[in-house]
Amino acid sequence: MYKMIQFRVLFFCVLVFVTFPLFAQKMALKTNALYWGVITPNAGVEFAINNKVTFELLGAYNPWTFKDDKKMRFWLAQPEARYWFCEKFEGHFVGIHAHGAQFFGGFNSTRYDGYLAGVGISYGYDWILSPYLNLEVSLGLGYAHLWYDKSPRIYCEKCKFSERKNYFGPTKASVSLVYTF
Repeated sequence: MYKMIQFRVLFFCVLVFVTFPLFAQKMALKTNALYWGVITPNAGVEFAINNKVTFELLGAYNPWTFKDDKKMRFWLAQPEARYWFCEKFEGHFVGIHAHGAQFFGGFNSTRYDGYLAGVGISYGYDWILSPYLNLEVSLGLGYAHLWYDKSPRIYCEKCKFSERKNYFGPTKASVSLVYTF
């Protein structure tokens, strides 16, 4: 059993290192510093479709509970298709993104348990800092639909009621460190 696991790990490593040169300047790993500023771990991956189009998938997760059981836990997924005006991973770009999240918690006397989904457009710029490291700034505007249960912060099944809201406005903001392969 142990030898089989070792073989699989070794096979995976060899496969990654053999195919690694095939991804040169076609893939990037990134993280959004703005999310880290509010203690939300996040990571993204972006793949080149061709020389002008890329596809990004960003994920974030906030698991923290603060003093007095105050929290706003959530997970977020935000895919985006981008068109680059110069070439991929360099200069100006525009994008179309979607977003989906699940959240629960609250900081005041109210608890929220719900979901959101929506779409938006974005604009950004990517600066090349070194052959493998870039700095990217992006801002997006769009729509999100939220549906959630609202109750006192100490959960009460009989006291909850459901709400739905529509939101129009900023849906994306990023200052990202990008490592290109």
